[in-house]
Amino acid sequence: MFENIFSIHKPYEPSGDQPEAIRLLTEGVEKGVRHQTLFGATGTGKTFTLANVIQNTGKPTLVIAHNKTLAAQLAAEFKEFFPENEVHYFVSYYDYYQPEAYMPITDTYIEKEAQINEEIDKLRHATTQVLLTKKDVIVVASVSAIYGLGNPKEYADVIMEIKVGLQTKRAEMIRSLVGMYFARVAGDPTPGTFRAIGNTIEIMPSNDDYVIRVHFADEKVSKIEILDAITRTIKGEEQSVMLFPAKHFITPEHIKNDAVHDIEEELAKQLNVLRKSGKELEAQRLSRRTRQDLALIKEVGYCNGIENYSRHFDRRKEGEAPHTLLSYFPHKKDGTPDFLTIIDESHVTLPQIGAMYAGDRARKETLIENGFRLPSAKDNRPLTFDEFENKVGPAIYLSATPGVYEFEHSNAKQCERHRVYMGKTNDIDATAERDIDITHTEKCHIVEQIIRPTGLVDPEIEILPVVEKGSYNGQVNDFIEKAEEITKKGARTLVTVLTKKMAEDLNDFLKERGIKSNYIHSDVKTIERIKILSEFREGVFDVLVGVNLLREGLDLPEVELVAILDADKEGFLRSTTSLVQTIGRAARNINGKVILYADTMTGSMERAVKETNRRRAIQLAYNKKHNITPVSVRKNIKDISDQFRKQHSRAVEELVHIDTKMATTARERKKLVKAKQKEMLEAAKNLDFETAALLRDEIKVLEDM
Repeated sequence: MFENIFSIHKPYEPSGDQPEAIRLLTEGVEKGVRHQTLFGATGTGKTFTLANVIQNTGKPTLVIAHNKTLAAQLAAEFKEFFPENEVHYFVSYYDYYQPEAYMPITDTYIEKEAQINEEIDKLRHATTQVLLTKKDVIVVASVSAIYGLGNPKEYADVIMEIKVGLQTKRAEMIRSLVGMYFARVAGDPTPGTFRAIGNTIEIMPSNDDYVIRVHFADEKVSKIEILDAITRTIKGEEQSVMLFPAKHFITPEHIKNDAVHDIEEELAKQLNVLRKSGKELEAQRLSRRTRQDLALIKEVGYCNGIENYSRHFDRRKEGEAPHTLLSYFPHKKDGTPDFLTIIDESHVTLPQIGAMYAGDRARKETLIENGFRLPSAKDNRPLTFDEFENKVGPAIYLSATPGVYEFEHSNAKQCERHRVYMGKTNDIDATAERDIDITHTEKCHIVEQIIRPTGLVDPEIEILPVVEKGSYNGQVNDFIEKAEEITKKGARTLVTVLTKKMAEDLNDFLKERGIKSNYIHSDVKTIERIKILSEFREGVFDVLVGVNLLREGLDLPEVELVAILDADKEGFLRSTTSLVQTIGRAARNINGKVILYADTMTGSMERAVKETNRRRAIQLAYNKKHNITPVSVRKNIKDISDQFRKQHSRAVEELVHIDTKMATTARERKKLVKAKQKEMLEAAKNLDFETAALLRDEIKVLEDM
């Protein structure tokens, strides 16, 4: 058994399939099993199961989700389970990012544009700092975890301990802070900056919202005070503090000089290659751009796009993997990873991890061929999938619809029914009894979690024709009749179509028929999506039309009917995985029902229906055996937006009210700005980044006034 470094808070005891899943997954990690899959149905408490596994195995844990939304939700859930341990959130810090690119066909060069979210950057620093100092760490990350990050050794080497009595001059500490990439400012410090006033230096760490005030007397540190960043009130005194670098990319002066030399050598070689190929224009472009970058690096230590030279600054060989968040996790003496990795919604996340490298590579090669970048820019990249596999230890893949990778690497060939699920055979019976070959053996490392402690059963599925024979009625008219019946009962309806245009057109048609509806797809902004989903649950409208977003991670217990139009149009949106995930949206309601509109029975439909019926039979048998009466999930409607807009409506109303009635003077507006800043920091602490961004924009409006 591993050292117990986590302290889990259990709001309830494991039940249903959870105890067995916890035991099997824990045993797998203890035995050194490299790949395990938790094949879990929607609503079975998979996150709680994994929290227990983390507690039992005692390993620092990386949880990867395929988008920021799910990552924030998971981080909040793990914080509730582990209130006494370190739970951190690590995602891309860009509010907006347009990568550098070149399109030869139209001769169009696109400059890189980026807007950095300082609050998320602060959380990224908090993550790396705690990984270097503690063991009881859970990091929930997006695929940003596989992108380049500074060398952890260089990062750790410049950590500064400031303590009372330290013999150092004020000027020496200022030089040290600059060497740690803290910027000197004249006004109030912000994260990653400092200011010097008289015999004091005020420093704001890159990972928190307090200010460290260091007092000097007789060429030594005489006192250390901690100040509130907004109110400037003294919160207390410390005898010592640890100060981490303000940036992840740390380059000592001698390494910078070596890097500049190598860049100059690479430039000379590449110019020769281009000119031999008759690309004089490209050679001149590359020479001008690179020499301009080198001049800036020599003078100020930085240039736009400096990450494209990261291979030289990291002293890596050509093709060598970059340092990433994974490098900050603990490793054994022989270099093997010593942490647990959990891949949430693995059927989506794993392909996403695998796709990152190829897309980045194609864009970089075009830039290099046309003289915009040196060949070494290719090594400023995410990890390849093989590199990712080698840099993580034991992994648990979590999904209600695992993909080929999960089945193959968890030795699913030993599990006949899982081969059936992947479409290898057709002989499957939906019975309440578990197949013998599904047990967790030495050969098969797939753990199934089907039972819902609430007793809720997978929805019934009905298959109806797209076009009704002998009449003009089709799937849309039939769906409208069914949806109106659901609305009369005070419940909600989801309907999925194949394209964004179809979603918008169907929404317009429903409104013309007097049905309160709305649509959601990838062109709808995140905040607007959250608003739509909240209004849907509240009953502002009754029917929600979608394409592909109404799948993983949506918890909508008010939904009684899910309709899938054109279910027999085989493809990505009507694959087994997509159908099972969409069907699962009706599994939170005791009256949940799904209608598949199709004229033919596709292989994907057949597998999805059989798998749903199998899970339904298992749950019904369990309920009968334990005398359980299913109850629909009851959740506060604001739950859907808790992670992103806890204070959104209140903040907007408050701002309008104050703008029009209260903040009439500059002094009042200044006071309001400080209050808003405090709210913004609090929202970011709660992982409520959409609200934090909203408050940031409100602050800008007030400052402009």
